[in-house]
Amino acid sequence: MAKLRLRGKDLIDIGYPQNKSISIAMEIMLRHYKRETKPRALAILKEVLDDPAKFKGNGIFGKISEALLEAKKTESRQLNNTRASFTIFGENEIGASAKEQLFTALKLPVSKAGALMPDGHSGYGLPIGGVLATENAVIPYGVGVDIGCRMCLSIFDINPSFIEGHKDKYVGILETHTKFGTNEVHKSRGDHEIFERDAFREIPLLKKLKNKAYQQLGSSGGGNHFVEFGIVEVLGDDNEFKVPPGKYVGVLSHSGSRGLGANVAKEYTYLATKQTPLPKMAQHLAWLDLDSHDGQEYWIAMNLAGDYASACHHDIHRRIAKALGERPLAMVENHHNFAWKEIVNGQELIVHRKGATPAQKNVLGIIPGSMTAPGYIVKGKGNPLSLNSASHGAGRQMSRTDAKRSVTQSELKKVLKDHGVTLLGAGLDEAPMAYKDIKKVMAHQTELVDVVGTFLPKIVRMDRG
Repeated sequence: MAKLRLRGKDLIDIGYPQNKSISIAMEIMLRHYKRETKPRALAILKEVLDDPAKFKGNGIFGKISEALLEAKKTESRQLNNTRASFTIFGENEIGASAKEQLFTALKLPVSKAGALMPDGHSGYGLPIGGVLATENAVIPYGVGVDIGCRMCLSIFDINPSFIEGHKDKYVGILETHTKFGTNEVHKSRGDHEIFERDAFREIPLLKKLKNKAYQQLGSSGGGNHFVEFGIVEVLGDDNEFKVPPGKYVGVLSHSGSRGLGANVAKEYTYLATKQTPLPKMAQHLAWLDLDSHDGQEYWIAMNLAGDYASACHHDIHRRIAKALGERPLAMVENHHNFAWKEIVNGQELIVHRKGATPAQKNVLGIIPGSMTAPGYIVKGKGNPLSLNSASHGAGRQMSRTDAKRSVTQSELKKVLKDHGVTLLGAGLDEAPMAYKDIKKVMAHQTELVDVVGTFLPKIVRMDRG
């Protein structure tokens, strides 16, 4: 069957107004009905035109409905002349480019408040370590490409000496039960109730991504993502995870929503740039109005991607616990690339944390160091100046390119040996020297979190590239 051919005049002839509803309708029909006959396609579009309210929220026709009902004109948005209120923590540790990215974000018409964490460095849109509260708007690049990137720690009642005494066993567990990058998947697939979600059936993009997401369940991404064995030290009797003070074996993982989240970010960033075009310096900060069809759809897709990221971590930890023959005493986890609806200064706003850990009062989180530096189990203090946030790690002090140029394999091997760390995979761009001093970063956020435990890496598995 020939490919569907539609012209704007065809839609005008059946009564479509001469606004963006025509281009939206043509794009949607060519995407979802490209093998349909022209008369049938026009009949479908006429049905939407006759009763657009009937199709509001529909996964395919909702955007046409919205355009017909509201007939909005997309205009280039200007930045405000002044910034929304903000606080920077550890300002002397943060480069000028990251600060400038925050300052640009604070001038968006939808911005109400912001903050920058001490691990901050430049990224796309918001800087890494950036926190931004907006009114009724979500910024896909304010969340990040890896939606729901997160930490997860399992604590096992195993003597830490076993890691060194039975190193081959622990290395084997990571080699066998963890998968990384775009090509590695588990032969024995796990399953999860998340795949029964309505969103996988009702949102066309998610429908296309479901099989890939199922294949990648329980795997980790490339770059700085890892699964590692290490030594957990629990500090103090009064801890929310109910583990007595002492040292234990821990499994710590860092990864996100894999191809699912990356494709959601790509699609809705594109839509945002079309709907809220911004000056060049701010183009990655385009937002979606939460009252719009695309805004609601992204919100659903973002939350699904976040829950999928959590499901991946739980599958990883389930496999490792089974291999160990142990049940964890406790699990601590948190997102650090996400957006939440939260009350800020008495108003419900959308709080974007791009590389920042939620740190509401008494909320637990994990802030990792590098592959040779300690990570920290923290309890939030609920500081309003940071929008209830803390850093998500040590933060980079070298770009990936600079690290590859300046760090040698022999230097990496020496620092690993000096710290007693076994590394499986990873490139020079993830060398410990590429990261800031985590102890300095933690010193800049004593107002934001209390430390209730530490994690010292011992066997680290990363993507082999």
